[in-house]
This record gives sequence, C-alpha cells and structure tokens, in this order.
Amino acid sequence: MVTIQHIEGTLTTKEDRDWKYWEKVGFRFTFIFFILMVIPLDWDWYEKVFVPDSLYDFMASVAGGSRTGWIEIDTESGKWGFASYTSWWLNGLIAVLGAAIWTILARNSKVKQYDVLYYWLRVLVRYRIALGLIAFGFIKFFPMQMPFPSLANLNTDFGEYAPFKLYWQIVGVSYKYEIFLGVLEITAGSLLFFRPTVVIGAIINAGVLFNIAHANLAYDGAVHVYSSYFVLLSLFLSLQYFPAIWKLFILREPVSSYYYVPRFLRKWNNPLYLGIKATIVVLFIFVYGYFRYERFYDEGRLKEPVLPGLTQAAGHYEVSSFLLNGKVIPYSPEDSVRWHEAFFERYSTLVYKVNKANPIDLGNGTPALNDVLKTYEFTGRAGGKSYLYYEIDSNEHTLYLIDKNQKFSKDLRNLLDEKLDVGLKALYGKAQGDSLHILKWAYERPSRERIKLKGLDTEGNNVEITLDRIKESYLTGKEWYMKNTLFTY
Repeated sequence: MVTIQHIEGTLTTKEDRDWKYWEKVGFRFTFIFFILMVIPLDWDWYEKVFVPDSLYDFMASVAGGSRTGWIEIDTESGKWGFASYTSWWLNGLIAVLGAAIWTILARNSKVKQYDVLYYWLRVLVRYRIALGLIAFGFIKFFPMQMPFPSLANLNTDFGEYAPFKLYWQIVGVSYKYEIFLGVLEITAGSLLFFRPTVVIGAIINAGVLFNIAHANLAYDGAVHVYSSYFVLLSLFLSLQYFPAIWKLFILREPVSSYYYVPRFLRKWNNPLYLGIKATIVVLFIFVYGYFRYERFYDEGRLKEPVLPGLTQAAGHYEVSSFLLNGKVIPYSPEDSVRWHEAFFERYSTLVYKVNKANPIDLGNGTPALNDVLKTYEFTGRAGGKSYLYYEIDSNEHTLYLIDKNQKFSKDLRNLLDEKLDVGLKALYGKAQGDSLHILKWAYERPSRERIKLKGLDTEGNNVEITLDRIKESYLTGKEWYMKNTLFTY
C-alpha cells in the first residue's frame, strides 16, 4: 500500500526534521547547477520572448528555451561527440564553487531545511521539461522532423551516408512510428503539469529521451545534447520518489510519503492558481498545437520543399545523351562533368550526379518557408549529387534554376524566407540574380518518359541533356509526405 500526501506550508508530520549537513551542501550544488541549466544564458532568447513577432514566436521561444550555454558549438556532430557537453561541465564547476561559498556564508545560519527552495526548483524544472518536450513532440506528431527519404536519397549508396542520416531516414520511412513518438512525448510532457502525475511523467520522459540521446550519440546525430538534457532534468524530478519506489516495489513494504507544498492554495487564491495553470495548459498544448498544424499544413514550413515540380515528371532518370558545347560526351563513371544519372522529385528539385566532391552539410535541416532554404534532402550524405531548385515558366518551356547547396547570407536568408518561391525569372539578369548564380534552361517533353534540357551550366558551357525515366519500385513501400493545403502532386 502507498499513501502520498502533499502537506501545505511547513511540515508538521514525523517527516519534519532538520536536513543533514551533507543534504544541505548537496542541495546548494544542485540548486545552482539546475538554475544554470534551466535559465537561458543567451540574450537573443530574451529579445525573442519580450519582443516577439507573434504569439507563436513567443510560445516557441518559451517552449524551446535556449540551447546556447557558456560555450557555443556550431555543430554537435562529428569531432565534438561528448565534448558537446562542455557547458554542462562548466555549470558543474560553477555549482561546486557556488556551493562552497554558500556553505561558508551559511555556517552560522539557523536555516534547518530548504523545502521552499527545493519545491520551487522542482516547479521550474517541471515546466521546463513539460514545455520543451511538448514542443519536441509536435514536430513528430505532425511528422515533419524526419521526412520520408527523397527519390535521390533512395538511390544513394549506403556507404555514402553519414550514420545520423541513416538513422533519421529509417525513422522517416514510417510516419506512424514517428507520430507515436510524438504522442508519447506530448503525453509525458503534459503529465508534468500536475503534481499527482509528475513521477509517471518523469520516468516516461527519462526512458524515452534516453533512447533518443544514446541513439544520437551512437549514430553521431545532432540532438544528443538536447535529449540528454531532458533525461537529466527528468532524473532530478524522479529522485524525490526513488526511496518510496524502492520500498514499495523492491522491499514490498507499505509506503507513506509526505511532500512539501507552499501555502498558496488557500481558498481565496485557489481560482487564480487554477486559472494560471489552465491558461498554460491550453496555450502550450492546444493553441501551440494548432499553430504547429497551421505552419506545417497551411503555410508549408517544412523540412522538405512543397512547390510542385514539372507535372508528372517525378522519377529516376538515365542520362541517355549529354552534349557539351555541341560535342557528345560518352558515359564514364570517372567523369566530373557529364551527368551519370538525374532525379526529378515531386517538388521543384532537380538532382544530378557527377564524379565530384561536394561540401557535406552535417545538419539535420530546419523548417523554412522558402523552398530553396530547405536542406534536409541533401544533408548528411556524399556521392557527388548536386541539388538544383527550379521554377517553371510553362509558357516559354523554361526552367530557372539555382544550386541549393550554396551559402546564403543571413540577410538574404531572411529576405528569401518571406515567401515560398524565390521569383527567379524576375531576378534573372539582375545583380541580385547574378549573386544567386541563376541558370536558365529550356526544356522539352517529347514523351511522358523523356525530358530534354538545354542551356548554360555554371561554367558557361552549353549543355544539351536527354533524360529517360527508369521504371522503379522500392521495398520501402509507397512514399508518404506531408499533405498540405497549398498544392497537390
């Protein structure tokens, strides 16, 4: 049998006792450490919270917190590994020094326990996990964090993938599994809003996020620090319940536990407390969930492009002929100019492969409004593939194209991300268009399975390319993707 009681104000039960010396010292370290872990250290975060562009931006900033610590690491993949946790070690060092100073200053203090501080520290940690994990869950519940592999990715050799990209695409093959993970995270985060279910939520969170953390460490992913962060916070919340859990489930003895609660639940202000809690729950579960739905389904803010490509052109293509400045170039696997194969995705991306080393983006891609800024389709893999974003002038049978894997300045990214398309035709031949290196190619569709392209490449050479679609089916099954209200394919 187990009995759990929340005692208001100062404890008056047999559990009311002075804290031991080591408990006080340990709490001082814990308090400083978790305050440093939870309170954002990034000034930009405060600007987003106090001067938000919209209610969604405010909620997203609050829920997402700040992932920037004392030491900012540009990429968490590759060489960093466990060194990505550098800010944690620094927080621990500061907490040790702070606890030592606190202990010296408090040597003559008559404070017998830190029940009040401990309670509010737990509240802060509870809500940090709850809001962060709910936000984490919605990007899986609306399955966009790990999209289904593109046609070009399905035709990339296994050995050309970074380990993390393999892991993410394996999860992306099953949207039902991804949605299940989202439901699990949203539910577990929501349990932390209520004291009676904190222990259940904390244990579920620790287990679910540990799985994500160690998988990202094993596959050299990029969210191992953030997921480990929630594991650590969840273990801290669970710590209070471990003695009772051990006694009940291991020793199989009756348990009566008493936990401190401040005297703010008196009758006169109880409605205020309930109103604040209800507002937070409604905002960050239902309103935030609606905003996420709207951004993904109605606005097209995804990791994968949404603008439709050439009508009924999606597929894997053999390069039947390739002319460079009027000269036929025969196929060679060593050729760095002649295309080896090509892909038209359902959206406005054209991919071609040559024997050429391209820069490898180790990021996981981030949702964006403008299709040219959506990089998930080519991150985390090698293989000599170039990704071209294109816009269609169907009247003139012309494609306007730019390389997606080029570096855009922050100002240009902000300018581009104001709409879905770029407007390449209007920019072609102008200074800004020249800075984007816009290509203009004519296209022909002699048959449903053949596409001919003609124009100048990035080196100024005249190319004429004939592509013939290859009939293929994949064991991964029918492709799923985020059905949006903007376009059909």
